[in-house]
Amino acid sequence: MMSETVKKEEKYDNMMQMIITSPVFENGGSIPKKYTCDGGGINPELQIQNVPDGAKSLALIMHDSDAPRPGGFTHWVVWNINPKTTVIKTESVPSGSVEGINSAGGTNYVAPCPHKGAHRYIFYLYALDAMLDFPAGTPAEPVKKAIEEHLLGKTELMGTYERENKV
Repeated sequence: MMSETVKKEEKYDNMMQMIITSPVFENGGSIPKKYTCDGGGINPELQIQNVPDGAKSLALIMHDSDAPRPGGFTHWVVWNINPKTTVIKTESVPSGSVEGINSAGGTNYVAPCPHKGAHRYIFYLYALDAMLDFPAGTPAEPVKKAIEEHLLGKTELMGTYERENKV
């Protein structure tokens, strides 16, 4: 039991090392209109650094906990991203990765589009010790559970967006 606890603690020592950033907005900054429902509705470029040794895959979940629905709104679910990936380009999904069902019922990126006020959109990046054995179109919940079971490290990037008042 003691060695299991130590192993888990060592596993989580890597959590602060991994970094996710974007060249189009700073952490805590405003997501440009181009990447929202008021613009092109495309995903922003994301840059990944310092993936923990031993990672077999990465997973990415974009979530809006400010959405007015129980549990918030999941905008994007992607897993089995190659751990050597350093950039997820604008308007793309990493080669060989798998997309799950978002809160809109699709298997794609859903751009920020808050109905009222500013919302926080968090890109959660997870380093995993395994590839996840789920087909495309799997709902987010089983993917999240598997992420917890295989977690080596995690990091996040938060952007905000507020729509202009429409008259």
